[in-house]
Amino acid sequence: MPSLRRKRDPEGRMSLGDHLRELRNRIMISASAILVGGVLGWIYYERVIDALTRPLKDLQAERTGGVVNINFAGMTDAFALQLTTSLFVGVIVASPIWLFQLWGFIVPGLTKKEKLIARLFVVAAVPLFLAGCFFAFVMVPKAVAVLLGFTPDGAYNLQDGAQYLNFVLKFIVAFGCAFLLPVFLVALNLVGVLSARAMLKGWRPAVMIILVFAAIMTPTPDAYTMLFLASPMVALYFASVGVAFLLDRRKKDHEPDWLDVPDDQASAL
Repeated sequence: MPSLRRKRDPEGRMSLGDHLRELRNRIMISASAILVGGVLGWIYYERVIDALTRPLKDLQAERTGGVVNINFAGMTDAFALQLTTSLFVGVIVASPIWLFQLWGFIVPGLTKKEKLIARLFVVAAVPLFLAGCFFAFVMVPKAVAVLLGFTPDGAYNLQDGAQYLNFVLKFIVAFGCAFLLPVFLVALNLVGVLSARAMLKGWRPAVMIILVFAAIMTPTPDAYTMLFLASPMVALYFASVGVAFLLDRRKKDHEPDWLDVPDDQASAL
């Protein structure tokens, strides 16, 4: 396995080449973990695809006429569907590894404190990511029922397999990523990159970025699905601001008095 130890010059800086090599190494580790998880997804494909298409089957059982199911129009569609589903399972199974690699690259140096924060980040991020995915999985049947509820009686809803899978997977992954927002913000506050006041001052552009993210990640063009994703993200953002204020207050209480002395005055130290 390639080394992830950061090489620095005498002044503690890294060259662009070192940054790119580290990024390559971390991507390789994350990709390998996702591929291993994808093998599990391939083995248990039947169970996974049955769970993902359950909303269509339930809707079919409730209707008096018509057909609701997925359709494979092309010769290779079934194979592509199984491959995509397996990689999706790999992303979820390997989430502890690629989340740790992501944070390890973001943190500018790996001191003892930063290594501890990286571990705490993974401990908090993985459950939140899985919780977001599970929340979306629970909400998928309701979203499918609402979107297909406008179909007239007796009409067929033969969904293209790739399009339906794209809808479900993007819906689940988007919620998983959305639930990671407070962890990233609090972690950046812990390492001193982002203060609580800066987070509160920039709430307007933050909300705008959240809305853009929700618009890109939601698979349907309607505004209701976008707001359904953006609303918890905005709430999590302000919750992160509150936690950051508590952490900043704690840091200030533990700071020595000589730090508040102006530069042109002598301190007790």
